Amino acid sequence: MGASTTSEHERDGTANVFVFVERSGNGRLPRDPLRGWRRVDVAGRRARIGWARQIKRRVDVGQEQAEQITPAMDNLDTHGPASLYEAFEPAEARRLIEKLEIVHTPKHGSWLNVAEVELAVLEKQSIGGRVPDRELLSTRAKAWERARNGAKVKVDWQFKTADARIKLRRLYPQIQS
Repeated sequence: MGASTTSEHERDGTANVFVFVERSGNGRLPRDPLRGWRRVDVAGRRARIGWARQIKRRVDVGQEQAEQITPAMDNLDTHGPASLYEAFEPAEARRLIEKLEIVHTPKHGSWLNVAEVELAVLEKQSIGGRVPDRELLSTRAKAWERARNGAKVKVDWQFKTADARIKLRRLYPQIQS
């Protein structure tokens, strides 16, 4: 990582933190999605290849028996099928895509993304600002993951469709009779 300096701080590079949270499901999967499980991985930078590898790992480890996986995520341009084709051979990319039903949160609705909420908790409970290097960031993130999973902290998602229709009414079509 090359260092860069501004008048406010010195930055020794960037890191990308991937957070996966299981919060719902049918209970027939190898993991019980309602048990309060998450995984945190620290990677070098935000890139299509990094996201694609994370998705492949998610599909192939622990979810291989699932017919379909529905990741809900933000609208980053790296979060889509094109990234899988960039990272893998076409047959492998297609295999992964067929297992996914990608759902994007509204553009200005990161508070609807459970992983974003978990990232905020991770920041507050474990990271607490700038971290001098990726190794320390990864160590703190993994310790937080172990503690949170060990405590089986569940996501109590209370936002229902009726609430969404009120809060996000400008996103829903208006039907005139």
